[in-house]
Amino acid sequence: MKNDRRSESEDLLRKARSLFTQEELSVRVGCSRRTISRWENGQTRLPFYAGLALEKIISEASSFGSADTGDFTFIDLFAGIGGIRLGFERAGGRCVFTSEWDEHCKKSYRANFPDNGEIAGDITRVEASSIPDHDILLAGFPCQPFSIAGVSKKNALGRPHGFDCETQGTLFFDVARILAEKRPFAFLLENVKNLLSHDKGRTFRIIRETLVERLGYEVFWKVIDGRRFVPQHRERIVIAGFREPVPFNWDDAPLPEIGPESPRLGSILHSEDGLEFDRDDGRFLDEGGRVRPKYTLSDKLWDYLQDYAEKHRARGNGFGFGLVDKDGIARTLSARYYKDGSEILVDRGREGNPRRLTPRECARLMGFPDRFRIVVSDTQAYKQFGNSVVVPLMEYAARAMKPHVMRMKAERPHSVGRTFRGAS
Repeated sequence: MKNDRRSESEDLLRKARSLFTQEELSVRVGCSRRTISRWENGQTRLPFYAGLALEKIISEASSFGSADTGDFTFIDLFAGIGGIRLGFERAGGRCVFTSEWDEHCKKSYRANFPDNGEIAGDITRVEASSIPDHDILLAGFPCQPFSIAGVSKKNALGRPHGFDCETQGTLFFDVARILAEKRPFAFLLENVKNLLSHDKGRTFRIIRETLVERLGYEVFWKVIDGRRFVPQHRERIVIAGFREPVPFNWDDAPLPEIGPESPRLGSILHSEDGLEFDRDDGRFLDEGGRVRPKYTLSDKLWDYLQDYAEKHRARGNGFGFGLVDKDGIARTLSARYYKDGSEILVDRGREGNPRRLTPRECARLMGFPDRFRIVVSDTQAYKQFGNSVVVPLMEYAARAMKPHVMRMKAERPHSVGRTFRGAS
């Protein structure tokens, strides 16, 4: 009987961990990440209350792309591999349209959202009128330089001005034209922190003026460090907009505190104790459950990185590798991680040279659950996760916005049309 209960507990934990990271489970169950780890390693027995909580969590967890209904609908622009989507699905949303141009990202997206249907390619070639009505527009749009040329010059060259003038030629223009056409209740834009200071602040000024003065949305923005959710410094700006006046304030939505219980790198690393459930068919772990040797830096590369860092230290520069142990916080994961992994190297101590993160560990570092399928090469996976979003941060944003969107849905019919201020 005792062995049966232990088997049931192990099965519950295995299923739960296939859906969520240790950090995500700790928040949902109401315990520390270390407690989750002790349950997994068999150091302490899974309490009855925790077993009930895990059963509920597993039953409520929806499969990627399988929901036919939702509390609200959204479209996923510049979708990448679906990180923003996943956060908003967890808050009860349903995706009705997806756009992504990169073929490798589309491969990952299809593998993880198999019921999504067609993925629209280049959004610049999509007519806004052909996009389904939706409640929230989501976009992690790339930041390109904005032209601030005068209207007279535009006229002389026969180019558009007015609403189109300063954003034409940038991918933000496509966000704006879809907002103008479809008039969703709200939008969520995500970008790098430097969007605020880009081009001495002119880029963000143009974005804000377009959203507020020309499209008539109330706009709220905040820079949030992903470290509040995952063991990684990753500051990003989130911009929420609402079609109607709302009593929204980012500060009203409590964020996890940064402190002793904040996630540490060890929470996303492979256990390497032979007990980890390998969802990747031995791709990242060997038969003994150890990370495969190919992720450990060669002597040549490790010597080069150390020499490179020393040269820059001698010149008073801060360039160099980022060596971090299991109790540390990683630097920002970037799309260039595939080159040498130098920004996040796992300290292996006396075991030898440091190693880079595996793609599965990168997925965890961004808050993706272990059920997320990695179907591309390591190089492409590193690029995709480095360009993605911190999933629990997106869920936080979704839950902060949802009450206001639901109120608008209840009070007003969904109207569509180019009824915005400043149209030309």
